[in-house]
Formats: sequence, C-alpha cells, structure tokens
Amino acid sequence: MSQQSETILSRGLSRRGLIKAAGVTAFAATAGVIGARSTRYAIAGNLIPIKLEWTEVAACHSPVGFGLSKGIYAKHGLDVELFYQGASGQTLIQALATRKAEAGPGLLYDWLKPIEQGFDVRLFAGSHGGCQSILVQPDSDIKTLTDLKGKTIGTFDVMSPSRVAFSVALAKAGLNPETDVTWKVFPFDLVAEGVLKGEADAVAHMDPWAYSYEKQHGFRRVADTQTGTFQDRVCCVLGVNGDYYEANKDAIKRVAAANLEIHQYTSKHPDEVAKWYFDTLKPGLSLQDLTEVLAAFTYHDHWFGKDLLKEVRIGYEDLKLTGVIDASTDPEEIASRITIDIFA
Repeated sequence: MSQQSETILSRGLSRRGLIKAAGVTAFAATAGVIGARSTRYAIAGNLIPIKLEWTEVAACHSPVGFGLSKGIYAKHGLDVELFYQGASGQTLIQALATRKAEAGPGLLYDWLKPIEQGFDVRLFAGSHGGCQSILVQPDSDIKTLTDLKGKTIGTFDVMSPSRVAFSVALAKAGLNPETDVTWKVFPFDLVAEGVLKGEADAVAHMDPWAYSYEKQHGFRRVADTQTGTFQDRVCCVLGVNGDYYEANKDAIKRVAAANLEIHQYTSKHPDEVAKWYFDTLKPGLSLQDLTEVLAAFTYHDHWFGKDLLKEVRIGYEDLKLTGVIDASTDPEEIASRITIDIFA
C-alpha cells in the first residue's frame, strides 16, 4: 500500500471523521440475473441516501455488496442502494446518465471514451488491479502476447472489457490488435468451448470465469491485467456524475472513504468476502476457488489524488494507441480536468 493510502487510512478515516457494449443479456443470463435490479439492506439512522451502480456477478465487484451487507457504508453515514447496471461499459454510462445511479465502480477504460465525448463524469478513486486474463490450452505453442500474431482470440462481446484491455497490451507488444489477430465472439458461458473445439486459439475473459478455465480445463495464462504492461496499474475506478458531485461533495468523500475501508478489508479477509459472494450471488464456483480469486486481486493497493491522475492519463494514452481515443486529445489536460483529489 502506498504512503498516501496509509495516510488516508490512519488520518483520513479517523481524524477527518469521514462517515467512498452489448453482451449484457448473455452475461446476465449466465449469472441468473434477468434485467436490472437494485439491492438495499435495512439500516437505521439519519444517513445520506445514494445509489451506486455495480456489476454484481463480477468477482472484483463483490466487495461492494459485502461492504453494504456488513454495514461499512452505514458506518460512513451512507444509505446505499446498489443498482445492477449490467456487464458492459455502455450500460455503466447509461446507469449514470439516466439517474438510475449517482456513482459507482467501473473499468477505467470504460469511462474514458464517453468522458472524452462530453459525458460529465468525474473519477475519484481506484479500487483494485487485476481481474482479466488471456488463456490458452496447456499444450499451446503460444507463450507470449507476440505469439498471438495471426491467431484467433475468443471473447464474449465485440467490445468486451477483456478485448479492450488486451488490445492495449497487444499494441504495446508491437502488434496491431485489429489486423494482427482475429477476435471471435462466443456466448458468455461458451468462450472456453470455442478454444476446446479449435475455433479459437486463446480466450480473453474476466474473473471468476477466467480462473475457472484454469481450474477446469488446465488452461495456461499468457497475460493478465496485473502483470506486464498492467503491473501496478489500476483496473476499476469510481466515477460520479459531475453535477451530483458539485452538489454532494461530502457524500462522495464518504463513498471514497467507505470503499477504501471495504477494499482494504477485502485484502486482509478475502475468505469472508468470498463466503458472502458464494452464499449471496452464487456465481457457480466453489468457495475455495472464489477465495483464491479474490486473494489474487490487488485490493491492498489504492489510487487517489496524484496516483489516480497518473492512471487516468496513462489510460488515455493507452486508448490512443488503439485508436479508441482521438489523436487530438491531450491525455494530461483531460485527466487533470476530470480527476478529483477526493481527500485533498
């Protein structure tokens, strides 16, 4: 954990008194989720109401639900309602744009293009690193990202988070992610079958499903979003509607503090969060597997202020490499404009 994070934990929480694009149907059906829904736990007291969006079946988002059930948000003076926004960055943006939620976590890359196009969102906290992988069969001759040249990569959506992330990694490895590889879409729960049947050479997926392929099929990890170009990088960050933030700065500071506590707790007690995930959301993996998945994420790292600003700037630079972000966009300028130093 960075010195800044230690300061926030020891001083920010106590002394300051802080009370933190398609493919959705397949994703939701796989998890037994039909349509959007919200989750709320009974709490008492004069708390600040706020709606947070989340992807409830994603392993990396499970601490959010756990933190709500454990009363951590209430401890920070918040009456939180969770809104399930689906699996893609597009529904993430729609949830905030239509006021179904005011704030919440999402993949860094999913925020950046809509913000560049004018969507009024501020980014204020980074929650963790890791949660996506590229996997191959154990006897595959693919050892590195450059070995994927001329190969087919299976994923669950034409613009899945895994495709976006690993397009960046491929570009940094010297490959053109649009012409040097072929991306092939499979139903969410059949991506591994595409590799097993020889219809794809590799799979790009998120946890806990990517992890389950390693366990069930002996798939070998070629790359993930914790190593290589993603070493020490943030994966998911929290965003808030710009106008909501201007009118409710105290509430968002509380959200940031609560999420910091929740993710720090998860880093030390992944078994407890996994048990809640297993019992409540039933993602289809064993408790032991879910514990191992959560223990592997970098929940002990935290990104605020200058650390988050750097990640946002690098994120824009990354997406310029793949052509997602306009060549004329200034990463430094836009990152400085949309990143909040929440604990300043």
